[in-house]
Amino acid sequence: MPTSRQQILAYIRKHGAACAADISSAMQMTPANARHHLAHLEANGLIEVVYQRHAEGRGRPVSIYGLSRAARGDNLEHLAGVMLDLWQAELSPEKRERLLRGVAHSLATGGRTGSPGATGQAVALTRRLAQTVDRLNVLQYQARWEAGAAGPRIILGHCPYAGIVESHAELCRVDAFFLEECLGMSAHLTAKLEPGRQGLPFCSFALI
Repeated sequence: MPTSRQQILAYIRKHGAACAADISSAMQMTPANARHHLAHLEANGLIEVVYQRHAEGRGRPVSIYGLSRAARGDNLEHLAGVMLDLWQAELSPEKRERLLRGVAHSLATGGRTGSPGATGQAVALTRRLAQTVDRLNVLQYQARWEAGAAGPRIILGHCPYAGIVESHAELCRVDAFFLEECLGMSAHLTAKLEPGRQGLPFCSFALI
């Protein structure tokens, strides 16, 4: 039998949107319980507030919930894979590498002009590493860096391209070029989506 939260998700999926009062009436639960379940579903990224309706009088605005983007799903991974295949089909290896480096440069600089690797050489390595991790995390990598006897390494706790990276290994090269751009060091992939201590996949790059 579906749980209350599964029933709420099914109701929102069927009707497009719902407020706590709608859920309370449909599920025959108290408004407080409905709000509790909705808050839990929102905290777990399954639903989101799509708009707020002004309540009558001086009451608080009524939140209207719809499925989150993650719960709705999309076709972006397939589209990205097809576009990468078409984009690279007619390129020579040399031109492909130049374009991949261009993508890395754009990601590293956020579209601004200049080169973080060149300007960062006068900055202490630890600061450059911290700045690089900050930029990676803006891009959803869940990154950190670690010191080591052979040199520092960058740990990526999340691959934003995990859905297509197995068939598009060039995305790992973009990551390496990104690190070289930011740090002015060579970056070598040493782990690709390997299970960590808690079983979650991670990637790592050694820096030389």
